Amino acid sequence: MPHKGRGAVTNLQGRYEVDQREAVDDGWLHVAPAEGDEGGEGGEGDDNAPALRTRVFDERAKSILTRNASPDIPFNVSLNPYRGCEHGCIYCFARPTHSYLGLSPGLDFESRIYVKVNAPELLLHELSKPRYVPEPIALGVNTDAWQPVERDLRLTRRIIQVLHDRGHPFAAITKSSLIERELDLLAPMAERGQVMAAITITTLDADIARTLEPRAATPARRLRTIRTLAEAGVPVGVSIAPIIPFVTDQDMERVLEACAEAGATSASYIVLRLPWEVAPLFKEWLAAHFPDRAARVMNRVHDMRGGKDYDSTFSKRMKGEGLWADLLKQRFAKAVRRLGMNARNHGILDMSHFRRPESPLAAAARSGSGSGSTQRDGGGDPQLDLF
Repeated sequence: MPHKGRGAVTNLQGRYEVDQREAVDDGWLHVAPAEGDEGGEGGEGDDNAPALRTRVFDERAKSILTRNASPDIPFNVSLNPYRGCEHGCIYCFARPTHSYLGLSPGLDFESRIYVKVNAPELLLHELSKPRYVPEPIALGVNTDAWQPVERDLRLTRRIIQVLHDRGHPFAAITKSSLIERELDLLAPMAERGQVMAAITITTLDADIARTLEPRAATPARRLRTIRTLAEAGVPVGVSIAPIIPFVTDQDMERVLEACAEAGATSASYIVLRLPWEVAPLFKEWLAAHFPDRAARVMNRVHDMRGGKDYDSTFSKRMKGEGLWADLLKQRFAKAVRRLGMNARNHGILDMSHFRRPESPLAAAARSGSGSGSTQRDGGGDPQLDLF
């Protein structure tokens, strides 16, 4: 039974867990009906059921910049302030990263959020290294940097402040309208050609989005964010990701048209990806919300994935293969050309304004305060193991 406000239907066991779990209904979650109420039982999916609370944990990371050499990813360096994401998007390719923590990629991923509290300090330390060569940093590609906890924690805000102060370019992607809060930093960086943003919109259907991405901003609100960023001079594009056959694929042209009208000048798309535990979680979601078309959806996925749930081959994982993948590619190209999107090269950011900060050790020596501090606990970001 689906949990209200959550994407995953269950707390599917992670692939590294050694203990086997089996769900048993012992009656404790059932709620007696109110007087005069027909029916009888509440449950996890009912409005009367106890809400699944989000828990937030501090983490002191050893490193903060993740590097990759994947030929189908348009960036080499990324930064993710959080592990887990309360947006709860059922299709999120990052869900399996919670397995590294001994947690479930299901409900745990969206209700147990780990905060890299020392991220700004680690970033400043990285930028201060004499051998550091600046190149654009992709912010929030694994989990959303502006998910709900960011509103109070302001961790992403502090990271952007470091990038702003040091003249370091970055690109951000989000489903949250909270990015508008940073316009005082983003606008001057945009004037210097140091920032670009992308807003992910999978569908314009609010009802589908409510189950697909339960705690992200509504599609209409995201369109407003595109307009706000564009009017502030921030180059903004739309990422239609993922395209889900028979669920969101019919919306592709409408999303592109609405985003172009709002001010988006670039666009990209990704076909549904189901690595590791994402596949069974997505199938559970389909059975709960679209039982009438679940088989058709997965059959079409298999058509684009060589008969499998997923193919991680670099040349195939983002766009798929076969007849249906080719049709999506043609539809996208035709719509983008008609709307005049992707006409300019938005992938070039200006590196010339970067100012290397003084290293913490040098600053400490200069001030006579002794040696700098050392981070000890925590770990790096395992996102690249998913590809």
